[in-house]
Amino acid sequence: MAGELDRYEPVLAPAIEGALGLLWTLERVQRYLDPGELGDLRELTREALKRARVGARGLRDTDPPDHLRGFHDCWLESLTLAEQSAQAFIDAESTDQPILGVLASMKRFARAVERLYAIHEFPPLSRYFVEPPFHSRLAELDPPRSAGVSVGLHHTGGAEGASARGQLCLYVPESYDGETEWPLVVALHGGSGSGREFLWAWLREARGRRFFLMAPTARGPTWPLIGPDIDGPALRAMVAWACDRWRVKRSSILLTGLSDGATYALLTGLGPDSPFTALAPISGVLHPGNQPNGNLDRARGRRVYLVHGARDWMFPVETARWAHERLVAAGADVTYREIADLSHTYPREENDRILEWFDATLVLPRLSSLDSR
Repeated sequence: MAGELDRYEPVLAPAIEGALGLLWTLERVQRYLDPGELGDLRELTREALKRARVGARGLRDTDPPDHLRGFHDCWLESLTLAEQSAQAFIDAESTDQPILGVLASMKRFARAVERLYAIHEFPPLSRYFVEPPFHSRLAELDPPRSAGVSVGLHHTGGAEGASARGQLCLYVPESYDGETEWPLVVALHGGSGSGREFLWAWLREARGRRFFLMAPTARGPTWPLIGPDIDGPALRAMVAWACDRWRVKRSSILLTGLSDGATYALLTGLGPDSPFTALAPISGVLHPGNQPNGNLDRARGRRVYLVHGARDWMFPVETARWAHERLVAAGADVTYREIADLSHTYPREENDRILEWFDATLVLPRLSSLDSR
């Protein structure tokens, strides 16, 4: 046993360093994805992919100790998916439809991260899945499980059907004890996305700060911005289901979303039967249907955190400024954030500000003890 570990541990460290470096690079790519930045982003990705492959070479050629076989296989599956994600982004430059390559890259990235989460209790990986203030307190995030309490990742479609249209992904932090009420964040993906992918834009914060995280997938190709609202009743039923099964703080339910998800967050979040107490649309628009359906009349006093990029090429920033003016005129309590270097992408760094605005119990500097709440 000792001999096997002596052979395995030296090849594991460089593999971890290279793989996590690649994942961080892919996160950077998704944050700064912009037509004018693609060349630089591809070069960064090439270098990170090269380092990851060099780091993993020894691990791929080494048999792990028997008791680490599952860990080893899971790690290599995740690494392979991350490498495929990077390669898809690099190769997209030379294809007829580069956007398809970019989308394929993002989907593989999400699958790589999901596979890695299965072994997240290993400290170097655990730190990747939580914000830095919690890096010295990892044991508190994965305590012994309370009897009868269901935690972790939940997929209504099962592991294979989790990306199917109309399905739901829910994350219950492993530190949930079944007794304390926690806020709920519902995050809506953009067009062509899925909840299974978008969940990872928020899980790092949910795990440490302790809130429930729900990421549904639209029933159609995207959220219903035209025609019958086929997702509204289902979305409200999902929230009710979570509230019945876990102790959700009903006075603190946030609906957020990206692009089409942001547009729909306003469209359904301002509706007459909305269970959401705050809205945080990112890189979306104020749908014209919000006037005739009475949503602007219902906007008075509603808390809205509106985020948009000054470099947004899909929905120019002027649309967000107009939405801001209309919501304020309707009496909404609006916080408007215009980000100078943001294109039509998700600004992960904004999660901290959104959470501080949303619920005082989620303010990071106040988390002196996870047991204080």
